[in-house]
Amino acid sequence: MNAGPTGHDRATGNDERLETAAAVLALLADRTRLALMQRLGEGEADVTTLTEACGAARPSVSQHLGKLRLAGLVTTRKDGRRVVYALRHGHLRRLVNEALNVADHQISGLPPHD
Repeated sequence: MNAGPTGHDRATGNDERLETAAAVLALLADRTRLALMQRLGEGEADVTTLTEACGAARPSVSQHLGKLRLAGLVTTRKDGRRVVYALRHGHLRRLVNEALNVADHQISGLPPHD
């Protein structure tokens, strides 16, 4: 019979989980990266499309995409000479949407609802 993890093991696992979540949130705490993630939540896109969507300079967009890729938040695939970016998983789309919903409530002054 497996007794499962000890309290210490659970605390250590939760510490790692909290650190990882904080790192993801820190990456998303940048307006350009958040705009990129918002656009990628709509579907795959190349750098040109993402540059137009977020309104930043192409070199800046490329640098931000590189950080998101290295962090494992986005994936890439080649389509001829283009590199196409996508969110790694739907959890990120929901996380970005929820953050934007909170912003909407704060801006409008309306109380949040579940």
